[in-house]
Amino acid sequence: MQLIPAIDLKQGQCVRLRQGRMDDATVFSSDPVAMAEHWQRQGGRILHIVDLDGAFAGLPKNRQLIQDMVVAVGDMPVQVGGGIRSLEIIEAYLQVGVSRVIVGTKAIEDFEFLVNAAERFPQQVLLGLDARNGAVATHGWDEDSGISALAFARKAAALPIAGIVYTDIDRDGMMSGVNVDATVALARGAGVGVVASGGIATLHDLQRLKEAFADCPELFLGAITGRAIYEGDLSVAEGQSLLDA
Repeated sequence: MQLIPAIDLKQGQCVRLRQGRMDDATVFSSDPVAMAEHWQRQGGRILHIVDLDGAFAGLPKNRQLIQDMVVAVGDMPVQVGGGIRSLEIIEAYLQVGVSRVIVGTKAIEDFEFLVNAAERFPQQVLLGLDARNGAVATHGWDEDSGISALAFARKAAALPIAGIVYTDIDRDGMMSGVNVDATVALARGAGVGVVASGGIATLHDLQRLKEAFADCPELFLGAITGRAIYEGDLSVAEGQSLLDA
């Protein structure tokens, strides 16, 4: 179980959005490379990077910056999402040291793409399922696909993916607490490891997740946190210690 610091990139800056809205962004740093190094020093074991510009454009927009961040943190694994919609882009990220890539919109709209990606890059592809009221949203959370997150997760579970990053959009960036029930239901229902995301604000949220997965810890891969660690409500070191205990 890993507590995973998140860095969201918008126009070269480190930001946090509320409920995925690009027009509701808080800038936390103009130096994402330094921020990556900061979270590594704070005890982060994996770094989560999202190219927000890429997510909305449909292709990477901060690739060089992400490469610089990967180099800066050395052996610290980095997972990247946002605008990854071709096998060539996946390969390019992996070649520069990214450990895992997160595919969302393209995988939802073209399941065969997910099949090919998982088979070509086994255990290096995470499926990003961003849900609003149980339905998957795509294109930077801007469009509702009408597809059940659980139903899609069940299909994907048969593939050699590294797991699923499950985000409750309505809670993301809102500091309102993680949707434990939906996260556990997805993991159990699909039988695949899940990284929880959206609303994780305090140690209590991590404790709730840990307890909910107590009888199936193999399905709880970790939890992504953003605004809470930037605003000082959650310590990366303390959160990781709680998960390790």
